[in-house]
Amino acid sequence: AFILLNMPALTNLHHPDRSADASAVADLLWFPTGGGKTEAYLGLTAYTLAIRRLQGTIAGRSGEDGVAVIMRYTLRLLTLQQFQRAAALICACEVIRQADPQHTWGNTPFRLGLWVGQRTTPNTTEQSEESSRQDRGFYQRGSTVGGVGSPRQLTNCPWCGSPIDAGRDIKIEPFAKGRGRTFVYCGDPLGRCAFSRRNAPEGLPVLVVDEEIYRCLPSLLIATVDKFAQMPWNGATQMLFGQVDKKCTRHGFHCPDLEDKDQHRTVGSFPAARSVPHRSLRPPDLIIQDELHLISGPLGTLVALYESVVDRLSTWEVDGKHVRPKVIAATATIRRAAQQVEALFMRQVNVFPPQGLDVTDNFFARQREPSDASPGRRYLGICASGRRLKAAMIRVYVAYLSAGQYLYQRYGQATDPWMTLVGYFNSMNELGGMRRLVEDDVRSRLNKMDQRGLSRRNSPMLEELTSRKSSTDIPEVLDKLERVFDPARDATSPRPVDVLLATNMISVGVDVKRLGLMVVAGQPKTTAEYIQASSRVGRNAPGLVCIVFNWARPRDLSHYEQFEHYHATFYQQVEALSVTPFAPRAIDRGLAALLVSYVRLLGSEFNENSQAGKVVGSHPYFLAAISELSQRALVVTGSREVEATVRQALEDLRSYWLNVTRSNVGTQLGYRTRKDGHTIGLLRQPGQGD
Repeated sequence: AFILLNMPALTNLHHPDRSADASAVADLLWFPTGGGKTEAYLGLTAYTLAIRRLQGTIAGRSGEDGVAVIMRYTLRLLTLQQFQRAAALICACEVIRQADPQHTWGNTPFRLGLWVGQRTTPNTTEQSEESSRQDRGFYQRGSTVGGVGSPRQLTNCPWCGSPIDAGRDIKIEPFAKGRGRTFVYCGDPLGRCAFSRRNAPEGLPVLVVDEEIYRCLPSLLIATVDKFAQMPWNGATQMLFGQVDKKCTRHGFHCPDLEDKDQHRTVGSFPAARSVPHRSLRPPDLIIQDELHLISGPLGTLVALYESVVDRLSTWEVDGKHVRPKVIAATATIRRAAQQVEALFMRQVNVFPPQGLDVTDNFFARQREPSDASPGRRYLGICASGRRLKAAMIRVYVAYLSAGQYLYQRYGQATDPWMTLVGYFNSMNELGGMRRLVEDDVRSRLNKMDQRGLSRRNSPMLEELTSRKSSTDIPEVLDKLERVFDPARDATSPRPVDVLLATNMISVGVDVKRLGLMVVAGQPKTTAEYIQASSRVGRNAPGLVCIVFNWARPRDLSHYEQFEHYHATFYQQVEALSVTPFAPRAIDRGLAALLVSYVRLLGSEFNENSQAGKVVGSHPYFLAAISELSQRALVVTGSREVEATVRQALEDLRSYWLNVTRSNVGTQLGYRTRKDGHTIGLLRQPGQGD
């Protein structure tokens, strides 16, 4: 139903949902955790990819090339999880495209891009090659390239499930010797998979290197919201919104800020190549913001500011009318959605499914009573008055781990959901302390539990999901969590995880259906976080969530006293979110980046780094930035005073920019400082300002 609801807006470019003013509509998919939100918007993504290619070239802009859909997330773990899910969709699209002899879906492959921080994925093909050398054992990881991510973001082929070995199945083709690409192949040893080396010269249709994303422009781009802060710093980001000026027959698309020659000699099996002029591409048609409740507070405020530029770069003109992208948001926990969506996207909100007369039945979804066919979760609160929280936690962990072992010995694999204990913590400090206790006190006590009527459990295997884990380790931890406890398991096969310690990293995006047991250390800071975290268990089997309260904290004690009422009215307790994009401090911190992004990314004239000193104060890009940003401030806040403040701040920033240009004698003004000795940066890193 959600897909059908949004098809008209994605098909008709002049649909009211995509109008240029504040009457445009963003659809909010509001379903409980595990309700199928991801499947719904992935289905909508597939439709967007298809209809865009069927429509062909509109207003001189090709729909076959360029980014069609942008999916944005806030957490690294959530992004990696969704990347693995979306990869299967893109593989299916590409198989359909290749199998069509009529070339209905064009000649450009469907591709998926992962656009995240440098510590997760490489920025350049050169960095990708260095990381690959580490994976092949030339030197230990971290010994040469510190803080650089890895191109290995898939542990298994999304099409056939075969393991992917980083040293064997990833091939780097340097820019100077080939296409400047990182190819990830399926590890199927028999070569039967459609994306093995035998069947697919380019391997899996994924792009995990920033430089390659700009040149090849994937149909679906998955990114973290903070990555868009690159826009004023990196001129190549304009290519994600269709702003290209050339295309090289070997290396792909080009913009002024990408340093590249117009001609390339014959290299190996590659013939000579040259760059030819190319018209701008169609900008993204669909923007998906998952876990909308996380876009709040300081993060939400700055995201809303940068959204002004994203919205403008994604807007184009067809038949004299401005066309904006369709915006979809999804969450399971939100309050005051209309105000948040208006502040973020300058759009009205339409919540799906709409609320009916009965809270348990809105036609599109029904609330079911827990049963054998549809298991639920049971919440249990423990408050050990007069006892230290750590002492209570030790006893709870020992009791659950030992009881799980006792049931496992009696009933076998049927008890698998309760054999892995998930420990949830509000801070890294608390988690670190509990890790030491699990490795010491809990382990020693488990060896004696047979004396108390339960079962011994030897040396529990411990893992954690926290920010301390590197991006290459996270997929491996998730794979370990999928391992089941089975009495018939071979002794030589990898062990399943006994204890998983996690922070709020696990509260969104982790979809390991076998988990059924969680212990929460103290009441989480927000109800939304509590709902999201506890919903990680009890999906395929009955779940048990135990909250161990700290009696010395008044808030924990209050939750313990109101335990039944609080859990019976979960969603009423969700806190309202705050997004204030044009607050005074937000203007101070972010407005300069918006002005630079407008001038640098709207066209090619001032895109190159060296063009920062050649701007003209009366240029239409400056005028558009001042007019449109101040108007957006008026619409979002409803305050003429805020509009005037934003307008004056932009005028002051323009004057400062022009003054720096005039006073910069003997050196070259760039957007960022270069190490050539004469290029001075207009932009400064945080902490370097006057």
